[in-house]
Order: sequence, then structure tokens, then C-alpha cells
Amino acid sequence: MSGSKHGSVKKVVLAYSGGLDTSVILKWLQETYGCEVVTFTADLGQGEELEPARKKAEMFGVKQIFIEDVREEFVRDFVFPMFRANAMYEGLYLLGTSIARPLIAKRQIEIAREVGADAVCHGATGKGNDQVRFELGYYALNPSIKVIAPWREWELTSRTTLIDFAEKHQIPIAKDKRGEAPFSVDANLLHISAEGKVLEDPWVEAPDYVYSRTVDPEKAPDQPEYIEVEFKTGDAIAVNGQKLSPAALLTKLNELGGKHGIGRLDLLENRFVGMKSRGIYETPGGTILHMAHRGIEQVTLDRGAAHLKDEIMPRYAELIYNGFWFSPEREMLQALIDKSQQNVEGTVRLKLYKGSVSVVGRKSPKSLYSLAHVTFEEDSVYDQKDAAGFIKLNALRLRLLNRQKT
Repeated sequence: MSGSKHGSVKKVVLAYSGGLDTSVILKWLQETYGCEVVTFTADLGQGEELEPARKKAEMFGVKQIFIEDVREEFVRDFVFPMFRANAMYEGLYLLGTSIARPLIAKRQIEIAREVGADAVCHGATGKGNDQVRFELGYYALNPSIKVIAPWREWELTSRTTLIDFAEKHQIPIAKDKRGEAPFSVDANLLHISAEGKVLEDPWVEAPDYVYSRTVDPEKAPDQPEYIEVEFKTGDAIAVNGQKLSPAALLTKLNELGGKHGIGRLDLLENRFVGMKSRGIYETPGGTILHMAHRGIEQVTLDRGAAHLKDEIMPRYAELIYNGFWFSPEREMLQALIDKSQQNVEGTVRLKLYKGSVSVVGRKSPKSLYSLAHVTFEEDSVYDQKDAAGFIKLNALRLRLLNRQKT
């Protein structure tokens, strides 16, 4: 079968989780392309044991197996830059799945270069956003790489045919994967998402068993918890006075947020490929981080800079959602955002309580807040009479417009 309608491939780097789909893909690649398969499994903080993936790959005769802990790189070089922008897609989604894809794509291309592979492969379906995110990343980093997307090529179009293929080729199937799974899950250190099956009717409330990172807010502690997050040049560097690495800091915030039921989102979103889909997202640490960053910007960012950031944020978020992390326009916007963060430092105090996180205090050595100017008491720095001319000049065009009507 090798090289017929599929073309010739010598060696392919597969993004491999060790689950049913990518295990079937691994065997299918060997059968269909007759090529050597190299597996790459990324530890993005998904919380699963990754050694079984190695054993499975070895069972398939894979000689080059890459299993890498990329949690620090993920948070430092992808999550934190995105959070400097306060990025939210469609006003709500903190982009947990979207931001992991460019890192996986980057490592696949690097490994392909290292092992002399001429192709890369992912397990994303032809209906979703991830195929776009992976492949835009591949092509941006290696324009001549061959990309294999099995879900757009093979005849295994259902869970049943997938399981039949697995059984025929003696691929181990986790017991809970036999038959229809209730929903599909994607997880990393920033979030966990669920979609499909029991979640497909947008009128029906998601069952509680869908949530795994957060306690039900109604069952969260009855006492609020106060925490402090410290920032330097726009990035969080400490929680409650304890300096932490990027991944350790997000892990700590996840623990705090999960305990208080923070970061749940039921979203009907617009996919890049054109359809609407429903996702259930849990981003406990990210939700706290987002609020904390907004809080420190309130006291350190000039009005013009803050408002410009808010104007470009939807465009920046859409670029990440649609897979354009490696595009020149995203990098241009990042440079603007990073410039705005030079004086974003200080400490934010937050209140965590039954699913909500509120900023209740902020302080900074670079603060732009002047009590002398805003006090309701008598002051010597602001002449209230100046406001009359300010208002008259701003009203001038409105007054001239009104004369046209008379």
C-alpha cells in the first residue's frame, strides 16, 4: 500500500498521546505509508502518566520515542505572553487548548529536523480547530514538510470502526473506551476541556461528572480565602510571598482555584472552520491569573495604553484561537503588548469564594494612582475650575452640530 495514493514518506513524527486514536494512527501509518514512525509525547501538565505511552510505542516497534516535560516552556513562553494581553476569545474563553498547539507543533518540527523525518502527523479531526492550529504551525516553521492528517484520509470514520481496527491489530483498548465515550477531553496545565456526546445539546445543563478540576461552587468552602499574587514586567512571579517558577505558580493557582470552584465555563463558540460547538472548560488557575493581571494593570498602566490593549485584545485572541501563533501579525501585537508591560509590577490581593474571584487590593512601586488627585477632601494639586474649559472644548463640536438642526 505504501506510496500509492498517499505518496512516499520515509519517516514521520507523530504527536502521540498513547490513547486509542493515536495508537490506531500509529499502526495505520506503518501499514498505509510503510514508513518509520517516531513518536513525540508532550507532558503539558495534563495529569496523566506518560510511561504507558512509551510502552505502547515500543510494542509497535517504534525505535525513536520522545517523551518530554515541556511544562515550564509551555507556561513561560506561551501562556504568560498570552496572559500579558488579557486574551479571551469571544469575551470568555481563556484559550487553554489553542495555546498548547503551537508548542507541540514546534517540537514536532524540531524533532523531525533532528531525526531526519520528512513528515509530521497529528490526530486532530477534519471538523475541528486543532487541525488548523497544528498545520499552520508546521508550515510556518518548515514550509516543505509533508503533513499527514489521518482523519481526512482514512475510512475509519466512527468510534466503532476505530475499535474494530484496534482489535484486529491487537491494540490495547482502555476498558472505558469500549463503546461510545460520554465526551472527549483535552487537558494541559492551563485548563481541561470537554465536548461532544452528552454536551451536544446546548439547552441541557452539563452533568456534574464532566467537571474534574474544580469542586462544585455550591460545595466549595463556606469561608473565603484571600491570596496575594506578585507581578514583575507583566508576569506573575510569586503567590503569597513565595517565589515560584512559571509552571509551579500556575500549578499552585490551579490548586487554589479548584478548591473554591473557580474557572468553570459553559461556552457555545464559533470554530474557525465555520460551525458552532459547545465546550465545557475549567481554567481555575488561569481565571485567577487573568483577574490578578487585570488588577495590577489597573494601578500601573496609563489610560491610553490600557485602552489600546483592550482594543487589540480580541484580534490577538482570535489569532491564537485560529492557529496563527507564528504569524508576523501576532508577533507584532506581542511586541506592542510586551512594551506595555515594562512597569506592570506589584502585588494584587484577591478573594476566592464559591466560584468567584475578586480583586480586593492592589499596590505597586510603579503606581500611577494619586490619592492627592482623587480625594474628595480639599487638595492643592487639582484646580476644579480647569474642568470648565475642558468640557467646553469637548462640547464644541456637539454644539456646532446642533446648530445644523435648527
